[in-house]
Amino acid sequence: MKSLRSLAGLLTGWSERSGEPRRQVAVLPVRLGPDGALQVMLITSRETRRWVVPKGWPMKGLKNYEAAAREAYEEAGLIGRVGRRALGSYFYHKRLKSRDTVLCQVQVFRLDVRKQLKTWPEQNEREGHWFSVPEAAEAVSEAGLAALIRAAGAEGAKARKAKARAKVAVKIPPKAPSKAP
Repeated sequence: MKSLRSLAGLLTGWSERSGEPRRQVAVLPVRLGPDGALQVMLITSRETRRWVVPKGWPMKGLKNYEAAAREAYEEAGLIGRVGRRALGSYFYHKRLKSRDTVLCQVQVFRLDVRKQLKTWPEQNEREGHWFSVPEAAEAVSEAGLAALIRAAGAEGAKARKAKARAKVAVKIPPKAPSKAP
């Protein structure tokens, strides 16, 4: 059993001796709903069927945000524009196939979803659903992820208000009718 843990450590860059959490990458998939409010896509995990965001291990040859976007494609068929800067990170305990759990720190990147494909690799292994920001924050088990979702929702609301103010400020009043003599 100890040799399996050593092998897993070599593959993931984690060791029990160092006490460091394993690193994962994820996206927070968002879009504007029909009412203009931000929506968040959550998917179910394969084992426990909890609501989670698409996530996985960093991938050799890819930057973390690229690996996170790849997970969104594989797990949910999502295509869009991924942010290069992380929104933040959260911690959770991942259950391994051996039933052991390991602490993971997940770096989360925003994904502005353009479309969802009709078919994708893990389509038959998970369910996906679009939630409002408050519903998504309530649906996830991890407090840190819920906080990231709420923060993204608050940022989205600020951006929409600023955009609306800019549109109002740019409006040009109609010309007054000219007075003919």
